[in-house]
Amino acid sequence: MFIYLDETGDFFKGKEKYFIIATFTVGDPQRIANAFRRWQRNKFPKKIKTQSEVKFNDAHLTDDLRIKTIAFIAKQDVRIFYTFLNKRNIPKEYRIKDGAIKTGLLYTEIVADTLEQFLPLSELEFRVIRDRRILKGVTLAEFNAYLTNRLLPKLPVKTILQIEAVDSTSSSQIQVADWICGALARYYENKERGDEFYRILKNNIIKGEELFSDHWTKVSKE
Repeated sequence: MFIYLDETGDFFKGKEKYFIIATFTVGDPQRIANAFRRWQRNKFPKKIKTQSEVKFNDAHLTDDLRIKTIAFIAKQDVRIFYTFLNKRNIPKEYRIKDGAIKTGLLYTEIVADTLEQFLPLSELEFRVIRDRRILKGVTLAEFNAYLTNRLLPKLPVKTILQIEAVDSTSSSQIQVADWICGALARYYENKERGDEFYRILKNNIIKGEELFSDHWTKVSKE
């Protein structure tokens, strides 16, 4: 199984309320990569037809074209698993004394929670490909070790576990994950046509989970 992962939002104060990590798996990863590139060449405006990367929020795109692209992606048999959190609910264990957020630690935890949605699993390959990003306070080795320690004991014996960070400009599959993130963000941020984006993806969503949603309930009981 190949799992492609991307995120949208950040952990800081800003206009976005949510941080979202979306993943998808598909029967034939190369087929969806080829399909997305063909769509780009045939449907996108001339200025971005040959760009190495076209993100959901690219300024050259209209919402009508975004809707059509998400509908095209939904027809490619993608199976979506995602997590999201309201940034107001980030627990204190992910903060330091001055209130700053331990972004690397929090991101690592959210990725692990997202990937656990795929379990239990009978396949003997679990390959995770994510967009490369800076992990403040967490080294790449620590990130990979944490995910391995969380996931490997729950996978079948002899399962191959691979965690790889790639440049999104070189991966059409990661770009598809970006589009899924963008569509979900439209919905959760209550932005224009958000309900339409979600409705298109709904049948492809296997699981979506809000993290730390009970944070303030727990705080009030302490």
